[in-house]
Amino acid sequence: MGVSRREFVRSAAASAAFVGFGRYLHAQGRVGRAGGPPTAPTPIPVQPYLSEVDVYGPLIADPHRILDLPKGFSYKILSRTGDAMTDGLRVPGAPDGMATFAGPNGRVILVRNHEMGSADSFQGAFGIEYELLAKVDSKRLYDKGNGRPHLGGTTTLVYDPATGLVERQFLSLGGTLRNCAGGATPWNSWISCEETVDLAGEDNEKDHGYAFEVPVTSEPKLTDAIPLKAMGRFYHEAVAVEPRTSIVYQTEDRVDGLIYRFIPSTPQRLANGGRLQVLSVRDRKTLDTRNFGETGAPRLPVGESLAVRWLDIDDVDSQRDDLRTRGAALGAAVFARGEGMWHGTNEVYFACTNGGLSMRGQVFKYTPSPAEGTSGEETKPGHLQLYLEPDNATIMESVDNLAVAPWGDLILCEDNAAPAPTVVRQNPLNYLRGVTPAGKVYTFARNRYAGVSEFAGACFAPNHPTMFVNIQVPGLTLAITGPWKDTRG
Repeated sequence: MGVSRREFVRSAAASAAFVGFGRYLHAQGRVGRAGGPPTAPTPIPVQPYLSEVDVYGPLIADPHRILDLPKGFSYKILSRTGDAMTDGLRVPGAPDGMATFAGPNGRVILVRNHEMGSADSFQGAFGIEYELLAKVDSKRLYDKGNGRPHLGGTTTLVYDPATGLVERQFLSLGGTLRNCAGGATPWNSWISCEETVDLAGEDNEKDHGYAFEVPVTSEPKLTDAIPLKAMGRFYHEAVAVEPRTSIVYQTEDRVDGLIYRFIPSTPQRLANGGRLQVLSVRDRKTLDTRNFGETGAPRLPVGESLAVRWLDIDDVDSQRDDLRTRGAALGAAVFARGEGMWHGTNEVYFACTNGGLSMRGQVFKYTPSPAEGTSGEETKPGHLQLYLEPDNATIMESVDNLAVAPWGDLILCEDNAAPAPTVVRQNPLNYLRGVTPAGKVYTFARNRYAGVSEFAGACFAPNHPTMFVNIQVPGLTLAITGPWKDTRG
């Protein structure tokens, strides 16, 4: 008899359990016990970096080699992979996209994605051998994985800025796959996105490639995992919601990905269905925005404002993973791995990790029409603009998640862990970059823990001057405080 993939994974997991657990313990030990100082990992050489504008001054080397920050700033580790949670489970690994919400009595509620696959049980919420699985209501999990539930999903943290302590944290979405990014809604929920298009089969009870809505609560609760199928089945990355209309914009993490727009049938009720569309630039069918050198296509200049038309697309739950190819055939613009996305004051910013002549990354800005989502767009269209493309790794490289600060700056999370085959990375470390409202890039922080581990989930507290961010490996969630500056002046 042949050996199934799941049986092979189980056998490999069993034989490697001690190795995986040893690595996990090693990772935990390197960042120290709760309340204790972290110990220093192996130093990583620091490459020179540049800024187009100096906002906070030079970075100060962290003696614990976790996070270098400017003078006056400090960080605190709030959560680590493997920590015991309030619900009796463990903090899952690979923390990714994240957002904050105002909680009761001045608390901050963070909802955090976990980009976990199906065979990473040594860092899953349910324990290495799923020994903690009985602590959850399995009916609320999306995919039970034919006996071994999938490990992606979200956790929720309740943080008290006054004490600097996490009061509770718990699993809030479970049984999904590779929850990479997502986005906050104006009606107090988080949309968590699967970056996969795995189909039901031997290892999956259900198809994947969907977005899920997670209600925000400070009380431990695992939400019913209901896929928002009308929002499309593709390599989801991030979303941003327009408050006036409840329209949801979506990125696709493919080298030939599209930008999608979901118009819900009922505002604030995404599960009620709606209409999916793809972004097209008027009079420039299937515009290639990537600016790759080898294509021979005309380069899209930084700053040019392009009128947009949104095109309906059907069969949004296709099992063929063909939304982007069918959309491009309709005339949709093509983007180089759309990742982070965030709604600002009246615009939506999104990052394309591999865009640009040297494939170092791009940031786009979309300004919705005053008649967004209605027939009035024909006379008053929304506009797309290539906002940043430095083509200089010492200024910006491989932008992934991004966020808009309360005073208007963009905060960019770098991810150099998986470079394109043709790209030589100049900086082995990842940085948090800031962008002023004038479009100038500055450097705010440097990851010194692991040179190939990405920053993810940058976001600001709604009621306190604190920024939160994840370092995906070894799985840390940090709170950063300090003398923030309003750069609008």
